[in-house]
Amino acid sequence: MRSFFLALFMGLATTFASAQDFSNMTDAQTEAFGAAVRTYLLDHPEVIMEAVDILQKRQQQEAAGNDQALVAQFHDQLFNDGYSAVSGNPDGPINIVEFSDYKCGYCKRAYPEVLQLIEANPDIRFVLKEYPILGPESVLASRAAIAVQVNEGDAAYERFHDALMRENGPLTEQSLQHIADALGLDSAKMLDTMNTPLVTQIIQTNRTLGQHMQISGTPTFVVGNQMLRGYVPLEGMQQLVDDTRSALQ
Repeated sequence: MRSFFLALFMGLATTFASAQDFSNMTDAQTEAFGAAVRTYLLDHPEVIMEAVDILQKRQQQEAAGNDQALVAQFHDQLFNDGYSAVSGNPDGPINIVEFSDYKCGYCKRAYPEVLQLIEANPDIRFVLKEYPILGPESVLASRAAIAVQVNEGDAAYERFHDALMRENGPLTEQSLQHIADALGLDSAKMLDTMNTPLVTQIIQTNRTLGQHMQISGTPTFVVGNQMLRGYVPLEGMQQLVDDTRSALQ
């Protein structure tokens, strides 16, 4: 908050400076000018709110431009890494990537809406990145999910991922084994594979990509060339998909 108002003050100071040459002003003139500005702002506080609004819009535009540059720079790692699970339409023109964590409440909240989005838009190609950043349980669950994918393929992974996203209890080796058994998966092989160098490398590669993309929270979505940092309701996601589709036409 302090940095925000400092930026606002500097913006106002720059505006005032462009209208007045302070270098040629006496101390008395400078003091009088400052007093006049203060009086005006006190009499017209709406000007401050207008300036705040303008600053926020500029910052949002700058952030969006930065995000688009990051998506372009890391396009292949995001959409075609060769190991992340792909669902929806594998040949769909609308690419969506989600960085997700099994202990993330907002990821769980978004999950059924993401399924609805994919079902309602058959041109979506959806890529899921395991991004465990919320502690040991997150890492353990991601290791198990990746192990299932490595051993039994994307279809098995999707079923296991679905179960984990709906699971609200502790995520331990025992609970993960029970989930795998209930789905008819090879839980023993999953446990053997969880701590292999391959699984470790996949998680580390996703983390490195996330750091490059300046992703500090989950869920984070990439829709086309846009980034959504945090949970966005289904209506907002659909609007961005529609915008992306229009841009492709």
